[in-house]
Amino acid sequence: MLTIRLDREWLSQRLGDAAVIGVLTLAYLLSGCGGSDGSQRGTKVAEAQPVPPPVAVTVAPGTLPEPARTPEEPAVTIPVSYEDAEAAFREREFDTAVTLFTSYVDDKPENAWGHFMLGLSAWKAGDPATAESAFEAALERDPQHVKSLLGLSRVLIETGRPEEAMEEIELAAMIDSSAQVFRLRGRALDEMGRPDDAADAYLAAIARDDTDVWALNNLGYLYIRGGREDAAIGPLARAVEFAPDRAVFQNNLGVALERVGYAGSALEAYRAALAADSTFEKARVNLDRVESRGVDLDIVADLPRLAQDFLDDVVAWRRPVVPDIEPTDSIGAVTGDSEPDSTQ
Repeated sequence: MLTIRLDREWLSQRLGDAAVIGVLTLAYLLSGCGGSDGSQRGTKVAEAQPVPPPVAVTVAPGTLPEPARTPEEPAVTIPVSYEDAEAAFREREFDTAVTLFTSYVDDKPENAWGHFMLGLSAWKAGDPATAESAFEAALERDPQHVKSLLGLSRVLIETGRPEEAMEEIELAAMIDSSAQVFRLRGRALDEMGRPDDAADAYLAAIARDDTDVWALNNLGYLYIRGGREDAAIGPLARAVEFAPDRAVFQNNLGVALERVGYAGSALEAYRAALAADSTFEKARVNLDRVESRGVDLDIVADLPRLAQDFLDDVVAWRRPVVPDIEPTDSIGAVTGDSEPDSTQ
């Protein structure tokens, strides 16, 4: 039988503790021990060979090599087309349009139209800060970009800065003069506390385009606020001729008719407003009030005649008024554009 000298202290000095365990294990196996019944496991055992000492490897803490990793594939950025972003806008998915146009202008920063559409989308999405910065970015690239001047004017009016808006309107008017020019001017002047000048601006807009329903509505609403409901009926009647499904127009017309005494016509106008928008609470309150009175419901107005009378008045002063109004404001015809609802 092979005799192996197992001096633990000597092994520890030469090989280290880990190596000692390995050598002792090897010796145990070679000596034939370890069978479950105590018998030897083989008839012949090869002589043990000297065990080389292990090679010590010193590794600083924290420097163990990390396992190999499969490199991640780089993210693929697909350029957004103007058409795709505009499609989202036309579908009234304004938040999505903002995201897409943001990506578009990042890829094509010099395109003023991209910044304009980003501004328009943000305005529709209820984010005036983003809209303002986008319109300004468009104007940095094209100072004569009329629609951006007009879009910026809108944002300034709606955020309580009509005086600043007028500056943009005047710049736009040097390039373009249209019905919408005067309509926006009317809004700014009204916000500045100049209702008479605002009315003149709305009339000038209607003189240029007597189908501008928002100029008609805004003028009628201005008259109602000023206690001139009789004057308000004509432009509001004209507005509902072209936009009968606009709940706000029908409601405002109903207010003017009711206050003048045309209860029956007011009733029909309020009903038309609710037919267009069943959630329009002001129209519902107005309708309930008229119905609860139960009197004078047979008094109706000849709305077509009143609308035509108003237009005849516009035509009467169209020649002297339009040339005399300085082209100081303009609002571009922008996709999906509408004025904020003015309701009584």
